[in-house]
Amino acid sequence: MDASTKAGLIFRLTSVFTRLPWPVLRLLADGLAGLWQRLNARESRVARRNLELVFPELDAAAREQMLRQTMRATARQALETLYLWTHRPADNLHRCLRQRHGQALYDAAHASGRGLIVIAPHHGNWEMLNQWLASRGPVSIVYAPPDSPVGDAFLQRARGGENITQIPAEGPAVRQMLKTLKAGGTVGILPDQQPKQGDGVFVPFFGIDALTMTLVNRLAARTGADLLYAWCERLGDGLQFSLHVEPAPAELASADTLAATARLNADIEAIVRRNPTQYQWTYKRYTLRPAGSGQANPYADLRRR
Repeated sequence: MDASTKAGLIFRLTSVFTRLPWPVLRLLADGLAGLWQRLNARESRVARRNLELVFPELDAAAREQMLRQTMRATARQALETLYLWTHRPADNLHRCLRQRHGQALYDAAHASGRGLIVIAPHHGNWEMLNQWLASRGPVSIVYAPPDSPVGDAFLQRARGGENITQIPAEGPAVRQMLKTLKAGGTVGILPDQQPKQGDGVFVPFFGIDALTMTLVNRLAARTGADLLYAWCERLGDGLQFSLHVEPAPAELASADTLAATARLNADIEAIVRRNPTQYQWTYKRYTLRPAGSGQANPYADLRRR
């Protein structure tokens, strides 16, 4: 059985699972979140360490409360995503996207012909955002391919569809994005994942130097494309979201790469601080440290627990 066939089977099984009503899926997600904490699973360990790093002003009790809320949001995000992938995007948008802030701003930029870079941090549910972006017209989404061919085939099946082009973040990706933007198209980038050494610069994120991609700066500087921040925030316990689209500053296209990238991180931090528990704190954002700093990987000791 080839990767595509296996991915199709997994997709069909997932579709059966997500026929369960959302209140039932939500209870399963909350149970998973509690299990992560009881077992001190990787998700819980990494999130706790990140919260210790970025919110040192909180006492232990307050951080544990934030961790519980973060684990619940993370588990819900996982099952929300499976649900969204296995239901028609048009139905998802009708049922789930309850508020739309900045939609006209997006539509104007999308239609301008100057090219558009959508900067989408890992906040709320970015798969809901992908489906909304595709509903407004063609968009190219940059993604990190899974190591497994089956996993990649599943993502192509789950995320693919009308108006979505998925660009693997490798090799010719930058050339493809430049071509799209220069033709007046739209590119979506998740800007807050740690790049490889040499593909980014160290700038503060929540007060800690983090290796940060320079891709947004390079694309903006070379194309003159419009820049927007966008995310879909969860509303309450239902499968409901609020879309936010906001202008990004021209400084992101500055010839001063360090200043542009620092501003990018500062803006993402401001978005996250609006509702911190909906951010992806299960990601090891600070593993690579500045050369000569003497700083250790803050997650190194978690592997031994």
